[in-house]
Amino acid sequence: MRVLLSTYGSRGDVEPLVGLAERLRELGAEVRVCAPPDEVFAQRLAAVGVPLVPVYRSARALTTAKAPPTSLPQRAAELIAGQFDTVMKAAEGCDVLVATGVMPAAAGGRSVAEKLGIPSVSVTFQQITLPSPHHPPLAYPGRPFPPGVTDNGVLWDLDVQSINALFGDALNTNRASVGLPPVENVRDYVIGDRPWLATDPILDPWHPTPDFDVVQTGAWIMPDERPLPADLLAFLDAGEPPVYVGFGSMPMDASKDAAQVAVEAVRAQGHRALVSHGWADLALTDDRDDCFAVGEANHQALFGRVAAVVHHGGAGTTTTATRAGAPQVVVPQATDQPYWAGRVVELGIGAVHDGPTPTFDSLSTALKKALAPETRTRAGAVAGTIRTDGTTVAAKLLLGMVDRVGQGKPPVSA
Repeated sequence: MRVLLSTYGSRGDVEPLVGLAERLRELGAEVRVCAPPDEVFAQRLAAVGVPLVPVYRSARALTTAKAPPTSLPQRAAELIAGQFDTVMKAAEGCDVLVATGVMPAAAGGRSVAEKLGIPSVSVTFQQITLPSPHHPPLAYPGRPFPPGVTDNGVLWDLDVQSINALFGDALNTNRASVGLPPVENVRDYVIGDRPWLATDPILDPWHPTPDFDVVQTGAWIMPDERPLPADLLAFLDAGEPPVYVGFGSMPMDASKDAAQVAVEAVRAQGHRALVSHGWADLALTDDRDDCFAVGEANHQALFGRVAAVVHHGGAGTTTTATRAGAPQVVVPQATDQPYWAGRVVELGIGAVHDGPTPTFDSLSTALKKALAPETRTRAGAVAGTIRTDGTTVAAKLLLGMVDRVGQGKPPVSA
């Protein structure tokens, strides 16, 4: 069986596919991944023996470029065109396609599968992109919702209008170029009737709706066996567990100030600090021995050795910290991150920072709550409830889809 996993986005959109790709290969499938041409993505996939088919431009370069919202339709058009070119070629001979990532990439991936006549499944790594009466949609840059509108049903209708306005013309132009009919509702086309939600049901509980049948597989996490760097291990062994500070793929305005504020707030709580460079290029502002800066590292191993994790609230980082039993301080920057911050608070496993820019006082307040003994106890209890079989569930579902098609039956999970 040949499987194509197609995505475009930040690390949170790519890393889960690494875990799924590894599990699929263990079950005998041939796997290839279409993703941004960032070196870290190629390295992670190479480690599990899966080739990266590069699509469009570097995700890190685009994220840190801070382009105005008006450029979003143009970038989407370029990305969709790349999907129809690169992904179309990569999908030839494949038995099933998994489409995820940002909306225009997923729309292109689903269209490629439709053109080639192969089953596909739409996957999201956070439920707030799925229409539901229980939560509102995210507003796209440059297209805020009208002030005072709070009804979720109305907001989801407006969401359809925004997505069609931003991506509809580009998608339908490319579909017409390969002989496909136009799509009237881009969002619902991408989601389909049976989307997959690759998140943990404790951390991200889905409330069923009558509109579609969501398949929640559990989070897609690959067991990370990479050893921690020797100098990092030496720092960890030299004292009490430090507080980790890192903001992943977020560029973080005034990143130098953010690092300094974080280190000072951590020190004020009597802890050492461990700062991750990330896409914001955070760096230490002094050379005292109670601080250490780290680049790429195994978070699964690292988070089990820290006093708390201060992070941006990405789905992957939140899940990894939760599985490790580490108390969290979430400093949400954008998109789905406020949602994950809210879940951390609701579960009692950490604190949320009010706003994207921490100050000494605001971060100190959040750290006090996260570092309280009762938070550590609760975080440890929740850690034991987080599922670890998400990639196995998803891989077997994909195998089952292909088997059904081979038997002349409809792919029920598409």
